[in-house]
Amino acid sequence: MSGSHDVLSKVARKAFGFEAGKHSVRTEILAGLTTFLTMAYILAVNPSIFSALAGQGMPTDSVFTATALAAVIGTLVMAFYAKKPFGLAPGMGLNAFFVYTVCLGMGYTWQFALTAIFLEGIIFILLTVTKVREMIVNAIPVTMKNAIGVGIGLYIAFIGLKNAGVIVSSESTSVTLGTFTQASVVLALIGLLLTAVLVIRNVRGGMLISILAITVLGIPFGVTQYNGIVSPIPSLKPIFMQFEWSQIASWDMVVVVLTFLFIDMFDTIGTVVGVSVKSGMVDKDGKVDGINKVLMADAVATTAGACLGASTTTTYIESASGVAEGGRTGLTSFTVAVCFAIALIFSPLFLAIPNAATGPVLVIVGVMMCSPVMKIDWNDYSEAIPAFLTMILMPLAYSISDGIMIGMISYVLVNVCTGKHEKVSVMMWILAILFTMKYMLA
Repeated sequence: MSGSHDVLSKVARKAFGFEAGKHSVRTEILAGLTTFLTMAYILAVNPSIFSALAGQGMPTDSVFTATALAAVIGTLVMAFYAKKPFGLAPGMGLNAFFVYTVCLGMGYTWQFALTAIFLEGIIFILLTVTKVREMIVNAIPVTMKNAIGVGIGLYIAFIGLKNAGVIVSSESTSVTLGTFTQASVVLALIGLLLTAVLVIRNVRGGMLISILAITVLGIPFGVTQYNGIVSPIPSLKPIFMQFEWSQIASWDMVVVVLTFLFIDMFDTIGTVVGVSVKSGMVDKDGKVDGINKVLMADAVATTAGACLGASTTTTYIESASGVAEGGRTGLTSFTVAVCFAIALIFSPLFLAIPNAATGPVLVIVGVMMCSPVMKIDWNDYSEAIPAFLTMILMPLAYSISDGIMIGMISYVLVNVCTGKHEKVSVMMWILAILFTMKYMLA
């Protein structure tokens, strides 16, 4: 009996970095379940966001399958290769950029966007293997990194309020409050309160619980279209390997690829470092052991996800919930992957979820992404002004890329014109010039 236990321990250690005397199987599995519950909302939110492209031949049910499979593949790579307790799935903010900026804003096809993501994944792999990734990351001022995260949070929250009908368009004021007598809006407001309460009280899977509760409440009001719970897995065929290479050399493709790359890179590094530091998974110098493997898992997941038809796959900050439960090895992420695989057969349940249920979650996720605003030095206007432009332009211009590009340009101009040349790196100069050319040639 002990012999078989030793064999299992050796297998687990080799596969997941699990050590019998140091880690607990029960703890790792529970941690994985916790992480899944906190990030499973993406199975409802992602198809909801991509429903805006259903009329362009991107079926929502296929997006659901791609979302789940991208999460499975990415998290399995994290489990077996990086051996870290992090879950991966198509990222928030990145999916909004895909739909609302690239496709609906810039007017490109979803095939164009998938091509950009595929290229971004390949570049991310190359940058991870070389030292160029570090050069780019180190060149971007900390203030701008924080501002990008906050801006995406505001953008996501705005999309959530708009999709739920709380905010609507107006000819006189551009936007205004919706009609609060509509059932969908009332349900969205109830969902916002419920989600806030559950998150504040640290209820595991609080966002998913809120989504399911509002979905059920929406049935008698006709807001939720119930079509069952279990069904065969929706086909990937309509969106699988659907790339568009005709625009590969265009300037817009370069801008879109770079934007995807920057967001993915900053999001992953910030998530991994933040969660690892909070949980003590760092060395004495504060460095995360094996971070290059984590980044490689993220890059491979993005590339594979693009082939499936999914938006950029990234490491989730919700992984912190599982780590807080004691998850420390790849066994935690393996558990997350298994849960996403099981969820594939529940597509009718997730696809029936209305915007009134997912909108409030987008708002709360936006709140969570705004915490870096406290790290910005608002007394130093050479930092505060570019940061503010970055944050405010994302929701107002309805574009993550414009917020980043104008923020970068303004950072260089403001600091150079005020004699603070030393703050501007060579890489920042290059990026500012490229982004300026984009607007001049548009």
